[in-house]
Amino acid sequence: MAHRVHPRKFIFFLLAGILFLQVYPDASGQDGFRLRRRAEPADVPADTLVTSFQPQGLPLEILFERGKEHNHPLMAIWIEDLDSNYIQTLYVAKSIAKGVFRHGDPSTGRWKPGPIRRPAALPYWGHQRGVQAGDGYFIPDQDDPMPDALTGATPKNNFVLQSHTPADVNHKFRLLFEINQSWNWNEYWTNNKFPDDEHYMTSSQPAIVYEAFIDLEDGKYEYEMKAIGHSHWSGKDGRLFTDLSTITTALEIAESIKVRFPE
Repeated sequence: MAHRVHPRKFIFFLLAGILFLQVYPDASGQDGFRLRRRAEPADVPADTLVTSFQPQGLPLEILFERGKEHNHPLMAIWIEDLDSNYIQTLYVAKSIAKGVFRHGDPSTGRWKPGPIRRPAALPYWGHQRGVQAGDGYFIPDQDDPMPDALTGATPKNNFVLQSHTPADVNHKFRLLFEINQSWNWNEYWTNNKFPDDEHYMTSSQPAIVYEAFIDLEDGKYEYEMKAIGHSHWSGKDGRLFTDLSTITTALEIAESIKVRFPE
């Protein structure tokens, strides 16, 4: 005799299946999955962020236009000299800067802010900055957070960052931008590629690093930032991998990133 499914149970499982397909449309053990992007208008107004560490320096703006794969990424922006020596951070996502994530503590049955370590989030910035926390990771923690003047919540929209160069920076320098988005799998960076690496599982496709060479004496007031490589997939070291052939949707988190010096 065939087993009959109660109508209420059938409706429950049907709705659950529909919800799963909406949230994880590309779910598979081999190719991994990525969250479905929300349908939003293309013309989204830009948010404005303001950071200030040395306001006596030269004013500059970072203009970020989000791409079609943008979905709450983490970012860091900083300045280096021409020999790749770290000089100063201009902005870093608050959760990384403080070592506390908004949904980091589920102990009460409800998500609350709590400490989480994410060394794979922005490892190139972290290692270039060169400050090692007590647990060995090159990211800030609760005991040694970064100052509020350099941090902020991750913008959901296009944004303009208004900041300043250090007062004593040379007229030629490099500006770097690192961006990473969790659960952004593809056919190469799958969710079973490194099954025993917990930090890789929170990163998927590794962070992408963008760069612009700035020469304050060349008469230009705007520079386009270009992708120059990706970071280590689990943040184990500070290497920059220049081969981007395995990177797909991670290169579509940003549509364009520009540096502008107001006239």
